[in-house]
Amino acid sequence: MASSLRTRRGRARLRAVALIGIDGSGKTTQAHRLAQALTAAGLPATYHRNAGGRRWLGRIAQRLGRPDAERLVGRDGLLVVESVLRWLAIALALLSCLVTGRTAVMDRWSACQYASIRAHGGQRWERLARAGYRIFPAPRVTFLLTVDPAEAYRRIERRGTDHETMAWLTAADAAYRELPEYGGFVVVDGNGPPEEVARRIRAHLSEWLPDDPSAGPGPAPAGPAPAGPRRPAGGAGRDGPVPVQARP
Repeated sequence: MASSLRTRRGRARLRAVALIGIDGSGKTTQAHRLAQALTAAGLPATYHRNAGGRRWLGRIAQRLGRPDAERLVGRDGLLVVESVLRWLAIALALLSCLVTGRTAVMDRWSACQYASIRAHGGQRWERLARAGYRIFPAPRVTFLLTVDPAEAYRRIERRGTDHETMAWLTAADAAYRELPEYGGFVVVDGNGPPEEVARRIRAHLSEWLPDDPSAGPGPAPAGPAPAGPRRPAGGAGRDGPVPVQARP
């Protein structure tokens, strides 16, 4: 009885989960999978794509004969548009989940905007962005999906819907690791197959997915270890935030 009560209380605390990382790290795929897994486990969840509009602006720029969004509105203009659009998307997502009572699975979060600002070299805008995003409650868990920039580049080219340069992906990867919030992310290696990455994410959420047989410890994936420091698999504990890797 006591164990059942603890489980229900633990589930009740899972209001929002965020997945962050560079483009091509698998955020969207894993956010959809996680929303489905939580819902199947009896914790109704909704996927929210908190995009900053850079891809949309890029398409407009190309139609107007400009190579990318930054050439259309300038670096500062791009950062302002990104910050505002992402803020609105997050606000609507949180409001929706407050009204419906569902868990919000966030594909991108404020940390993505801070990393984007740093990768663009617009650090003077970061303080203003943080002031605007400060009103949002932190997700219960933030997963940072780490992936080698070269692998991210290959994935982006394969999907064929947009394009990123290696220089941008490398700068964004470094920006995530330099964020002051980095120590609170649950860092997940995103280089492997989607099924393996999903299993690692679910393993960190065992408090809310106690009956998920695929979330238990499994064989270590083959291949090179991801760059950068590794975090303990257990994150910050039952009552603390869970760490992750992201992309603007």
